[in-house]
Parts: sequence; structure tokens; C-alpha cells
Amino acid sequence: MDRRKFIRTGSLALAGTVTVPTLASALPGTKGEAATLVVPPTGSKGGVAAAMEHFGVTDADIRKTMTAALEKGGDYADLFFEHTFSNSVALQDGAVNRSQSNIDFGMGVRVLKGDQTGYAYIENVTLNEMVNAARTAARIAEGGTTVSPVALTEKRLKSNYYPVTTPWEEVVLKEKTPYLQRLNDRIFALDKRVQKVSASLNDSTSHVLFCNSEGVSYYDYRPMVTLNAVCIMEENGRFENGHAGRAYRQGFEFLTRDVVELIAREAVERTSILFRAIKPKGGEMPVVMGAGGSGILLHEAIGHAFEADFNRKNISIFSDQLNKKICNEHINVVDDATIPFNRGSVNVDDDGTPGQKTYIVREGVLTSFLHDRVSAQHYGIPSTGNGRRESFRHMPMPRMRATYMEAGNVKEAEIIETVKNGIFVDTFTNGQVQIGAGDFTFFVKSGYLIENGKLTRPIKDVNIIGNGPKALADITMVADNDAIDNTSWTCGKNGQSCPVTCGMPSALVSKLTVGGES
Repeated sequence: MDRRKFIRTGSLALAGTVTVPTLASALPGTKGEAATLVVPPTGSKGGVAAAMEHFGVTDADIRKTMTAALEKGGDYADLFFEHTFSNSVALQDGAVNRSQSNIDFGMGVRVLKGDQTGYAYIENVTLNEMVNAARTAARIAEGGTTVSPVALTEKRLKSNYYPVTTPWEEVVLKEKTPYLQRLNDRIFALDKRVQKVSASLNDSTSHVLFCNSEGVSYYDYRPMVTLNAVCIMEENGRFENGHAGRAYRQGFEFLTRDVVELIAREAVERTSILFRAIKPKGGEMPVVMGAGGSGILLHEAIGHAFEADFNRKNISIFSDQLNKKICNEHINVVDDATIPFNRGSVNVDDDGTPGQKTYIVREGVLTSFLHDRVSAQHYGIPSTGNGRRESFRHMPMPRMRATYMEAGNVKEAEIIETVKNGIFVDTFTNGQVQIGAGDFTFFVKSGYLIENGKLTRPIKDVNIIGNGPKALADITMVADNDAIDNTSWTCGKNGQSCPVTCGMPSALVSKLTVGGES
């Protein structure tokens, strides 16, 4: 089976990401023969030419598709090709009980006309299908002057924030399972109360080719891996569970004895402490946000409200606050695509803008929204590189990447000492926000009571409720222990999911509503 034929038949068969055998780099061919797809080199070294060969398209195909996309009078068009290999393996009751691999392949066409967007995607990448999709997307732009596409010039990525030593395509199942088995064994060994362990390893590799009507093209190789464990313990007939994990843009080199030990100990400690935990009394009180995972406050409480599409449409409560003081002058909030190996990092966004570090809040002043191409054009400024999409089936929109608060100038202990009665929170599971009003809620898995300036009894299962702008304004102290929470955070927005991370130093919010015992 030749490569071109593989793409045509494979993409039809694999619409919707169908389960396939354990190796993502090989699919069953006819009569028992294996059809292996040769992929471009990892990182940005493969270049656009290799990526075009990978996707089975030529410069002429791209130009014909772009011409069709612009034939109704569109201002701009782009093509987003994506080929993703993903694998997952899970362990339960001491044995691997699930393993699957998926392949997703296709291309999306976007046409812009002013603030309007037309979009179409295909899973069978042929010239005829590409042109038909382009004409479908072009319907958004009936009338107007026709723009001709510019000849493609490769945009070499200035930095590779996630270089890979051993690509996942080169790793077989039997090389992965020992790490899951060791994770299981270490959790059982650390505490005799452990009754059950579930562990999972998920890896993926995405090959992305982007071309637009302005002549820009790039190729990006995007790895991802997550290793998670859930621990269930029993003590005197009472059961508790805790979770721990890590997620990075890395290859097989991510899997080490050290990361397994870290996750095992964290899962056991987070579960063990819950047997001593109580539900605190509810009400309005000071809350000390612990370093790392408390970044969910930034993500849910205010991060979405900084995304420019909500501000462009005057939905966000911050729509009229740009260049105004919105919080304590010691606060700096960043959204960053450039942290090496970070789950939220991107070499280049899905609009074709290089990954970059963006200050949203600097010294208490709102200095920037998070922009994609569409919102940047609306505001007449450069994009911040926040145009992201779940896959080729979706058009990009402003999305966060790694959102965090920079370090302050006091010690965590000094912050805790100022609180007479309140809580300290450090482990979270989820959250949500109403963009317009800015009201948010998130669930605290564990933390501590603060009584007379000291951490006392552990607490668990608490809802924190507040208003984003008010909570930000009520942060009165920021510690010097900034940290990123490198677990498997995934953000949902308008039906799309994207990998993100968040983080912050320990910080005091002078008052939040705590949902606890009456």
C-alpha cells in the first residue's frame, strides 16, 4: 500500500478516532500486511516540505485551495492540517486492563471576512475535498474584492519549547507497562491502608502543518504525556481516595523512577490526610491560597474574563478596564507559552503566531487581553499567540496557555500568621465561572484550618465561591514561593478542550465565601 493510498483509506476508516492496535505508527494493511506511515523528523527540523509530503499535498494543491477559499471575497484564509497519534494504557487491580491507540487525521479551512468566520473541515485529504471545503468556508464572504493568495514562505520556529529525545512513535507497549506496575507497587508499599490503585499513562503526538493566504507556513511537532494515579484507602470501615499526576510535552524520556516515586508519594499523602480532615464551618472568611494548584483562582476567576473574544463582545466584566488598576500593585499575572516542556506551551499557536509570554496584569494594572488573530485585528494590535483549537475540526479562539502569578515579597508563614480564623487551601479538582458577572466556584479537595495564625486541622470537600474581579482586588499579600501545577489540567470553552496549566505563589484573599458546615 503506498503512502497516499494509506492516507485516503485510513482517514475514511478513522473518522472519529477509531481504536487500533497498540502501535500508533502502524495500521493493519490488506491481507495481514502492515502499512507504516513515515513521519517527519521531530521538532521543527522536518520543515514544511517534509510535512507536505507527510500530508500528501503540494504547493499547487495549497494554492488551488487558498484560491477557492478567497474566491467569494474573503479577506484572509488559512489551512490547518493535523495528524495525531494517541495511546493510552491503564492498570487496575495490579494488572494492565486496557490499552488502546487512536489515529486522527484531517484538515480545516478557515475564511475571515471582517469579524465573520467561515469554517469547514475534512477527514479525507484530497485536492477535490480540500477545494470543496474551501468553497464551503468561503460562503461567509459573498461579494467584495477577491484577494489572491501569496506564495508560501516557511516560517522557521524561533524556539522549540518541547524538544523530544525519544518520540512516542518509537515506543512499544511493553516498554511503558513497567512504569505503571512500579507506580502501583510503590503506592501499595507506602501505606498498608491502601486497598486499590488505578493508574493510567496517556501519550500523544500531533503533526501540524499550517498555511495561510499571506504566504506564511509552518510545521510543528507536538508531544504530550500524562501519568496519573488514584489511590483508595480504608481505615476502620471508612474509605477515602486521592489523586496525583504529572503532564508535560515530552517523549518517552518523561518516564523515570523519580517521577513514578513523586506521583506515588503524592497520591498516598493526599489520601491519607483525608482520614483526619473535617468540613469547616461555612461563611465569609480569609482564604490563603497555597502555591501551585491555587492557580485555578487565576484561571477560573479571572483568566477567562481576560480572553479577548469575551471583551470584544463586551461580555467580560473587564471589557472597559484595559490600562486601569484592578488589583494590588504587587500583583503580576502572566499567560505564557514559552515554559519548557509545559503542558500549556506552544511553539506557535493555531493562528500562526509564535508562542510568547504575555503580561495580563503588571503591577496591578490590566495591560493586555489574550488575543487570537480575529480579536487582534479588531483591536488593531498584534496577536498575543493565544489562538488555539482542540483539533482540525474546530476553528481557533482565544485560549489560555500556562497562566500564573509571579512571586511576591513575603514568606508564606508570614501570610498565615496574619489570619486569626480562616482556611488554607492547596488541592483542587475543578471550577467554573460566569464570564459576564465574573462569579466563580471551585471545589477544594483538601486544605487546613487556620486558627490564631497557625495551620491546625486538615479540611476537605469545600466549595469556594466568589467574584473574579473582587477576589483579585482582595488579594492583599503574595508570597515568594511561586509554583506551576504540572498536573493534567484541561480547559473547556465553547465545546472545545485544550491542555493548560496554572500556578501562583501562596497568597491571601482577604475574604471569600466558603461552603462548609452550617
